[in-house]
Amino acid sequence: MYGVCYRESLTTNDEWVHLKEVVRKISFLRSIRKMYQFFVDIPIQKGTILHERYEVLTVIGSGSYGIVYLCKDLKSQEKRVVKQLRPSKHRHRKEVELFESEIALLHTLQHKQMPKLFETFSTDGYFFYVMSFIDGDNLEDLIFHSKKTFNEQESLLILQQLLELVDYLHTKNIYHQDLRIPNILLKNNELFLIDFGLSQQKILSAPSQLSSGSLQHNLENTQEMKLQDYYDLGEILLYLFYTTYPSKNKKALPWTEELSLKWETVHLLKRLLQIEEPYSSVHEISIDLHAALKANENEH
Repeated sequence: MYGVCYRESLTTNDEWVHLKEVVRKISFLRSIRKMYQFFVDIPIQKGTILHERYEVLTVIGSGSYGIVYLCKDLKSQEKRVVKQLRPSKHRHRKEVELFESEIALLHTLQHKQMPKLFETFSTDGYFFYVMSFIDGDNLEDLIFHSKKTFNEQESLLILQQLLELVDYLHTKNIYHQDLRIPNILLKNNELFLIDFGLSQQKILSAPSQLSSGSLQHNLENTQEMKLQDYYDLGEILLYLFYTTYPSKNKKALPWTEELSLKWETVHLLKRLLQIEEPYSSVHEISIDLHAALKANENEH
């Protein structure tokens, strides 16, 4: 009996050593990849002319697979946003396909509060696309740098605008999947939604063309993406509510205890965050949002 236990312990120890070795190798490979990206993914210099038309003014963002530049269109004299697939990714078929999917998705958007795609081009094997520049402040900067606050009513009105944009996307079977305060711009009290890098568009096939298993999987996948967008809306709303919260309590409490909100608003937020029964449609959310807005209007 003791021999068996000792052998099992030895095996477990061997497995642990092997696991540590695997983790060490993965960490080493990641370091090599980051070093490679550091030397390869050098942003294009200010003043460079891309596609004989777009003068690079500055870098305005970068993500896991893209670098974003603010440019001047020398033809129209207007500012444009040019996104480049990272040079370290341009030989990776999967990354190129993601970039192409983002372009295809942007091409379907025809909304004044979302980026407009102008054109795509490649230079020396590197891939780019051009879209409209929206001169607004993102909510993250407004909240954390400008210290802007939003009361309950103002927060709900922002959700109302956001919900209209999400509804527009969902009717096109597009799911943003990255609804966060840095991806929301505010300009003259109007919201703009940006960064569709993680968005997905579901191409619906006729039920007759799919097996029952595939159809069920598609429906479940679509539902998950829809609920993720709803959940993200709830998190954004919670962020906005906390802008007016005086953090005097040293002890962290649940938001339901820290925030003083109308019952209708709490009910809306709990369903968005899936604490209570999740919403099944934008229409359902709109009904509860209208009730929360009305409850706040009655107070004023």
